[in-house]
Amino acid sequence: MRMINIGYGNMVSADRIVTVISPDSAPIKRLIQEARDDGRAIDATYGRKTRAVIVMDSGHIVLSSLITDTLASRINENGGAYEDE
Repeated sequence: MRMINIGYGNMVSADRIVTVISPDSAPIKRLIQEARDDGRAIDATYGRKTRAVIVMDSGHIVLSSLITDTLASRINENGGAYEDE
């Protein structure tokens, strides 16, 4: 299982990520609020500004303070990923 560091020592499974998106648009803000209301939001920002939203295949929404480009490079280049087999 490949794990991606999403900041501050938090990890998510790279195989379960559906998309990484910016939180700036109104539809994404609504998506985040709905996930919070339903208990599906995981805030991994440690109180900092949310700069990326990770949508998981389970329907959970993970909030990260890393920018989307950083997360995308970690997913694509295996940088920041850890193998555990």
